[in-house]
Amino acid sequence: MKPDSLSMTDQRNLVKNREVNASDLAANCYRQIERLNPILNAFITVLPKREGELPSNGSTPLYGLPLAVKDLYDTKGIHTTGGSKFFADRIPTEDAFVIQKIKKAGAQIIGKTNTHEIALGVTNNNPHFGACKNPWDITRTPGGSSGGSAVAVATGMAMAALGTDTGGSIRIPAALCGVVGLKPTYGRVSLRGILPLSWNLDHPGPITRKVEDAALMLQVMGGYDELDPTSVKILPGDYSSHLRDTMKERKIAIAVGNFIEEATDPEILKAVRDAAKILEDQGATLVELNADFLREAALANALMTQADGAAFHRERMRERPDWFGADVRQRLETGAGFTSTEYALARRTQVEVKRRCEILFDEYDVLLLPTTPIPAPVLEGENAVERARQLTRFTAPFNLTGLPALSVPCGFTTEGLPIGLQIVSRAWNESGVLRVGYAYQDATPWHKTKPAIAL
Repeated sequence: MKPDSLSMTDQRNLVKNREVNASDLAANCYRQIERLNPILNAFITVLPKREGELPSNGSTPLYGLPLAVKDLYDTKGIHTTGGSKFFADRIPTEDAFVIQKIKKAGAQIIGKTNTHEIALGVTNNNPHFGACKNPWDITRTPGGSSGGSAVAVATGMAMAALGTDTGGSIRIPAALCGVVGLKPTYGRVSLRGILPLSWNLDHPGPITRKVEDAALMLQVMGGYDELDPTSVKILPGDYSSHLRDTMKERKIAIAVGNFIEEATDPEILKAVRDAAKILEDQGATLVELNADFLREAALANALMTQADGAAFHRERMRERPDWFGADVRQRLETGAGFTSTEYALARRTQVEVKRRCEILFDEYDVLLLPTTPIPAPVLEGENAVERARQLTRFTAPFNLTGLPALSVPCGFTTEGLPIGLQIVSRAWNESGVLRVGYAYQDATPWHKTKPAIAL
């Protein structure tokens, strides 16, 4: 069996049992970085190879596993740029809370990944550190803003990676690069030590090749942080034990209506419906649900993201607006121009949609919908920016509501571009979205496929 067909848990156990050296796992990733990063530009900073073997502590959950980190997470003694000219030379003196946790769990950090500037965008076309490119077609965007993390995982440059998600920035690149992306419930994972875009909408989370690996990463990343005002004191979930539970008696809603169908590529609609049928064949009950109410949620999320970003970066915009890329500067200017009335109305929409979703998930276990309405658009050229704006349509509502959402690969377009299936559930039910994602993954071949460039 090929090493990259094994889960992270399996590979950790091989290291623990001394069947594989941890240094070999990292060496495989470094070989891919050396070969592919000059083409795909997934990393802003690659750390030097660690010499010698790791200390013998094979009982830790991530023992010896090489991980990449989006360049928004503070890493002690390592450049943390936020993809921004303002922070190009910044070297933090301490680790973000989540970085502390993954280090304690035994992970090897091998590099900091490319991101859309200050995370305010979904193309990962960064004017300061260069464009990150989609491994399935290098003329196309990998999605963003965690594009470098998704590319690293899709191509074997890392076994898993950390991302952040404010309007879809974990799930979008996961979908466009053919990997798994999990946005946990707001407050499940600490934001301390992560460069903010929106204090109200930011969510840290993992990008992995397999659903079970996302469960393992969340087990490590999640947990209460008393120094983070957004962190919620709630018992940690057990995300792995029930992954293989049956789909019988699960009630699944599939999103329909104008909001879903008017802007979505027909191949993506078919792929999501086919995925729902596979779950139905496993015993789940499938019900169509009109999701037009999500339209206002997506608009409110966009307004709040830009306004919150403008608030955080107000001094930088006042002192050196020319240091921002043109697209990001325009979004910050738009955000600064919203009135307090407009922001209050967006917050009211947030409250209303959250309640609507609470009622929905009293009846259904999960909601299925596309992760993105279109496959990866081109990075450059006519309508490239306009096409990219469509990518947050189905992800942004669940940042506004703070609900857990998972993107898993669910096939390819006729052009060979990956398609993502999004699975959403009630607050704190990460185990539920992971369980449904695993059931679908286990019945399909998509998670075994890698882009040709990575082979």
